[in-house]
Amino acid sequence: MLDDLDRRLLRLLQADPARSVPDLADATGLTAARVTRRIDRMRNDRIIQGSHAVINWTALGYAVSVSLRITLDKTVSRAFDDFIAAARAVPEVIEIQTFLGRVDVRLSLIAKDLPDYQRIYREQVLPLPHIADIEALMTVGTVKSDESLPL
Repeated sequence: MLDDLDRRLLRLLQADPARSVPDLADATGLTAARVTRRIDRMRNDRIIQGSHAVINWTALGYAVSVSLRITLDKTVSRAFDDFIAAARAVPEVIEIQTFLGRVDVRLSLIAKDLPDYQRIYREQVLPLPHIADIEALMTVGTVKSDESLPL
């Protein structure tokens, strides 16, 4: 189980994943060795699964974000597996989620502009296997985007 010091370390790492061990030690009142042991234990227990850079896609020229809600042909036994494998190969797809219900899969994809999106949609999305229905939702604005936990 996590204690208060573990939770404090997790809060600090959520705020700044690149924070150094000596800085974490200063912030928590622990020694660097104890911080390292706690972080190693949380990694071994898969509580901390890594750290990553949050990239501003717009700053890199990707001005269009689209969510595609896809219903698959469930009469095909390998529809999910075939579709997911093919969707993973589309470089502009940045997230794939599966669901229970009417919608089976949601793809989040990015494009430089509308003509680029149309090209991606026609050349890479429509040929994906076993699509029975597809609905595109273009992102107008992001109100909240935060994956941190309330620890």
